[in-house]
Amino acid sequence: MIRIELAKRAIAGNEEAILELLKENEEILYRTAFAYLRNEHDAIEAIQELTYRTFKKIHTVKNPAYINTWLVRILINICLDMKKKQEKLIFKDPIELPSAPDDKQFEIANLIEQLPKDQQELIYLKYFQDLKNQEIAHLQNIPEGTVKSRLHSTLKKLRTIIGKEEI
Repeated sequence: MIRIELAKRAIAGNEEAILELLKENEEILYRTAFAYLRNEHDAIEAIQELTYRTFKKIHTVKNPAYINTWLVRILINICLDMKKKQEKLIFKDPIELPSAPDDKQFEIANLIEQLPKDQQELIYLKYFQDLKNQEIAHLQNIPEGTVKSRLHSTLKKLRTIIGKEEI
């Protein structure tokens, strides 16, 4: 229950507790941001924005047990906002990016990117964040059975995109 006490202190506005909470979740938050943005610079920028928003809005968390899910939700919203802004950029001249030596690391991310935003989020929460269906249901304010159903249909859609029988 030490984590709950830390969350309670953070929600109460204790800056040291907030920093400790962010430090404990640093790796998983970075992986989430990088999975969405696929760029180290943008991922770090998203984490910085998350830190700012955490200090400003942590008092709004109602249940300390879900503090980690709250952090992930805020981060996902930040990443989605950043992606929208990036899509609005129009370049006059095409930019040639250096090719990465191992492009295979982005194959799964490219496949996931073909899904609708709500299905992308579900995949990231379930398989990149290792959240349980119950946690996802709480985070998205939907019944747990709906999470299972959406996961099933999302995986089915991914199989169609891949053109294989199994993922």
